[in-house]
Amino acid sequence: MTPARPARIATRSRATKETSIEISIDLDGTGSTDVSTGIPFYDHMLDQLGRHGGFDLRVRATGDLHIDTHHTVEDVAIALGEVFREALGDKAGIRRFASGKYPLDEALVDVALDLSGRAHVEWHVPMPECLPLGDPAFDPQLAEHAVTSFAQAAAMTLHVELVRGRNVHHIIEATFKGLARSLRDAVRIDGPGGVPSTKGVL
Repeated sequence: MTPARPARIATRSRATKETSIEISIDLDGTGSTDVSTGIPFYDHMLDQLGRHGGFDLRVRATGDLHIDTHHTVEDVAIALGEVFREALGDKAGIRRFASGKYPLDEALVDVALDLSGRAHVEWHVPMPECLPLGDPAFDPQLAEHAVTSFAQAAAMTLHVELVRGRNVHHIIEATFKGLARSLRDAVRIDGPGGVPSTKGVL
């Protein structure tokens, strides 16, 4: 009889003078999300990450939004990366690599990643001129910071490149959806095999 795999679930709390965050994730969920950061556009993007990743994701965050949204966006992304990495466990049997091109209307984004245990990000997504999105405002430049902070905390190699696009909302959303779908593929269990690395660990 094959032993049951451990649940790939993790929770994390993070508190600083700038933010207070609680996050939980189930990598083998149904895409159920419950996200509240006080930044509606960011909530929308994190919702895409959970839904299209097939992860059950709960995020509760409060921060110094009276100053700006930067601290909350960054700290949530770091905590999410940490909890994602914890939920992965020893990575036994996972596919590890994933890539694809992901469209949203006129925008097309290329995403490739490796759950390598080595943090490296290549971000090549120039943003057209655009006013901040939502209220409180999400500066489009924060998309890079959010994705990079997440990938570094999760210890993955990530390449993101804009193929084409004019609408900033579409570009950012295609990026988050593409990241979600790539993560969904990369964390998938291929079989009972060991850790997919010649080193034996990731």
